[in-house]
Amino acid sequence: MKFYRLIILLIVIITGFTAKAQETVVPVNNPVKMPKLGKNDTIRVAGTNVDGEMIPWIALKEVIIYGERIFKSPAEQAAYNRLRYNVLKVMPYALYAKRRYEQLEKDLAITTDKKEQKKLVKQCDLEIKQMFNKEIKELTITQGQILTKLVDRELGRTTYDIVKQTKGGFTAFLYQSVARVVGHNLKSTYSPTEDRDIESIIVSSGYYQ
Repeated sequence: MKFYRLIILLIVIITGFTAKAQETVVPVNNPVKMPKLGKNDTIRVAGTNVDGEMIPWIALKEVIIYGERIFKSPAEQAAYNRLRYNVLKVMPYALYAKRRYEQLEKDLAITTDKKEQKKLVKQCDLEIKQMFNKEIKELTITQGQILTKLVDRELGRTTYDIVKQTKGGFTAFLYQSVARVVGHNLKSTYSPTEDRDIESIIVSSGYYQ
């Protein structure tokens, strides 16, 4: 009796697999209908099979639509324009710092030699200082404050944390002390909500397109 039930179970399983296989078979006499090509149709595009008919399609770039901001007063618009100028002024420096420190982290990750790691950090520090001597020292206090925020935005770490990691806590403390004298704060963090005007300027600037 048990053997009989086993035979019945095997027949049911085999029948189920056969039915499933028949459902997935595409009839040979029902080929996919391809679109007719014109004399100028020379560009290959992607296609999707829709009920046996190939429909060509082309992926389009994302289009971002921004609402036009309405200012309460000419003074408010002037303040926003100054902010936009300052953000676009320092944004290249923040992006440079991001690329340079990301490269430093990659270089440090592939070597365990302490002497070589120290050399890599020193080289990175030298390049940042050279940029500082040529460009960043000419920034205004406001531009410097925005830059420290953007560094945190791009790297996910404050300028203070970066200096502490690469140069040590004492050096970071000294840098912070000097920065505070001239109105900077290396521990400044970035918040897309609190700094929504800056975020709006960056998103519409074209840097990430």
